[in-house]
Amino acid sequence: MTASVPTPLRRLAAAAVLAALSSGCSWLTSWAIGTDNSAPPAELVSIANPISIQRVWDVSIGDGAGKAFVRLQPAFDGDALYAAARDGDVAAIDAATGNKRWTRDTDLAISGGVGAGAGIVVVGSSKGEIVALRQADGAVAWKAQVSSEVLAPPRIGEGIVLVRVADGRFFAFDAASGRQLWNYAASVPLLSLRGASAPLIGQGIAIAGLDNGRLLLLDLKSGRPVFERTLAPPRGKTEMDRLVDVDAEPRIAGSVLYIAPFHGAVTAIDLSNGSTLWNRDISTYAGLDVSPQQVFVTAADDTVWALDRASGSALWKNADLSGRKLSAPVAAGSVVAVGDFEGYIHFLDANTGRLVGRVELDGKGIMGTPLVRNGMLFAYGKGGKLAGYRPGGG
Repeated sequence: MTASVPTPLRRLAAAAVLAALSSGCSWLTSWAIGTDNSAPPAELVSIANPISIQRVWDVSIGDGAGKAFVRLQPAFDGDALYAAARDGDVAAIDAATGNKRWTRDTDLAISGGVGAGAGIVVVGSSKGEIVALRQADGAVAWKAQVSSEVLAPPRIGEGIVLVRVADGRFFAFDAASGRQLWNYAASVPLLSLRGASAPLIGQGIAIAGLDNGRLLLLDLKSGRPVFERTLAPPRGKTEMDRLVDVDAEPRIAGSVLYIAPFHGAVTAIDLSNGSTLWNRDISTYAGLDVSPQQVFVTAADDTVWALDRASGSALWKNADLSGRKLSAPVAAGSVVAVGDFEGYIHFLDANTGRLVGRVELDGKGIMGTPLVRNGMLFAYGKGGKLAGYRPGGG
């Protein structure tokens, strides 16, 4: 005899399984939701006339992601790159040379990081522990506690450290002292992707995409909401169909916000009046990037798109890397780079979308989104290898 499980309990069980198995804004394990209908990873083929890509340096940062489903995004401040590992190590690296300036063992199971600014480096743990280290020497500046696991990098700006946690809350701390200034609780749907996009800070406002498909603006001093709107209403018959998390990091260029929910559309919003300039029906949880003329998007099916920044019209689409569980794209001059689940970084021509280069960093996969600074590209592997490259060879 088969027991009948009440629908609410089924949903709770599904949420627990999917939360454990979904990988920080990544794919969901097939047996948790039934037959795996995702495309098999595309085979890598040789690239005709590839561009030169020089590896300038590489270093190891602790155990990287370890065995955890975390996305530990490195961060820049000034000429230093800061990176963290699951085992608690945080390191400051000279971005030009790769030399380590210091390494600090925080004794935390780091799950969210890194935030850098205001002379400090901030990471968060699976138990909601927050630690701020001094950029000068890695010494502990202050510690704090939040209500649940930290999955997004803390954001630092205008003298405030803003931390988003898994239960939907936003905590604001004074960057100098660590004193809590306020917290705001956003609603979280029963089922959502594991992961969260970090908020943006600017002009006294915090901008965040929520797990319920809404855009939220908070006053940075008080934590009071000043604007909220729906980006993607939940649709469909199943809980999976109704996922609308905004796990892709939003981007701001000029006065325009570019943001995209899962099962929604890439949307350009005029921040001066809140109006929608355009939207394009592309679902993403990996992310997007913006160049002077284009918006680049990694779609949920691992196709990479280039959209016209002014109109949202499609300029090109590349499906050569389908099923390879790509990172968000990053614009790097004349190329666009994405990382994949096997630790490769792929370079596409920004004007045509053609594959023009490839390097292998870490066989365990690429963690987070590659970064670009001063003509160099930086990528962090799940096995703990961090490297700096110069596309075009220098």
